[in-house]
Amino acid sequence: MLRKEMKMLPPVELRPAFNITRASHVTITVSDLQRSREFYTEVAGLVVSDEDSGTCYLRGLAEACHHSLTLVQSPDAGKIRRMGFRVRDEAELELAHDWFGQRGLDPIWVEQPFQGRTLHVSDPDGAKLELCAHMEVRPRVFLDVMNHRGARAQRIDHFQTMTTDMQRICGFYNELGFRYSEYIAHDELLLAAFMYRKGTCLDLAIVPGHSPRLHHFAYTVSESHDIFTACDVAGLLGYPMAVERGPGRHGPGGMLFVYILDPDGHRVEFFNSHYQTIDLEIEPVRWDAASLSTNLRWGLPAPERWYFEASPFEGVPLAAPEQKPNPETLERYLARLHPADAG
Repeated sequence: MLRKEMKMLPPVELRPAFNITRASHVTITVSDLQRSREFYTEVAGLVVSDEDSGTCYLRGLAEACHHSLTLVQSPDAGKIRRMGFRVRDEAELELAHDWFGQRGLDPIWVEQPFQGRTLHVSDPDGAKLELCAHMEVRPRVFLDVMNHRGARAQRIDHFQTMTTDMQRICGFYNELGFRYSEYIAHDELLLAAFMYRKGTCLDLAIVPGHSPRLHHFAYTVSESHDIFTACDVAGLLGYPMAVERGPGRHGPGGMLFVYILDPDGHRVEFFNSHYQTIDLEIEPVRWDAASLSTNLRWGLPAPERWYFEASPFEGVPLAAPEQKPNPETLERYLARLHPADAG
């Protein structure tokens, strides 16, 4: 890797103090539990593991662990309660508690339904994290084809968060062993980092913006037509304008994708998986922010709201970046094509 790239990307700890294994689960607040349940079962195709009057636990068709998405009815809807990661075992969870405590991040032990002992902590931006080593197990249902719905989402794959300080927050997760698969830069300015723990190219993406916020969480699908089915079902259920971006094909990662907004504005991505990144000699791939092909291989640029709107973490004040990002948006692209209309 070139020297300037080494300076741009904080160094990765290849033998971290404890082992995070993957992005695991997320808890979001919703205004109408039944409406959100319908969205995630009919559009996304998730299955319900358990539910009560105020909470619904869902998982993907290929997931055996109890939940990857928890919906919580709340008057403060549209927020993120926790972003969850798995660690290898209980011993690693103890090491995590000690590591966060030594850095003054005030980790606490909590009891969570259907999970083993759980650790709550916030990253330096204030994003609320949850770590656990065990969950109850349910049958995988990816072969139960007569009951599949919508996108037939298979498993949760990654999160994308926003930060006011790319160097600081990337460095924090690099200390936890997150390695870079790809990144977007302009000259020597880091604009997006795509990092992983589980051996594919993503568990966590980080981009600049008001923070802490969760831009989206993502599920894999088995077939490209599942992406189009999700769009069709969203339209049939009365959410045609919720199909926010795509279908298209990413530059980084190369995945076919679509982004759809749920009834409370949480953004979920469905995409058709990606490549392996296990071997240490593989260098991260740089993408030039000035190139249109960076964000997509074909299709139109994302609308402005895709870049600037995201779900805040519950109860955490937002901080503004020193410099507002200036991406190529759909609105700017169309204005250049039709300057008279823009005027």
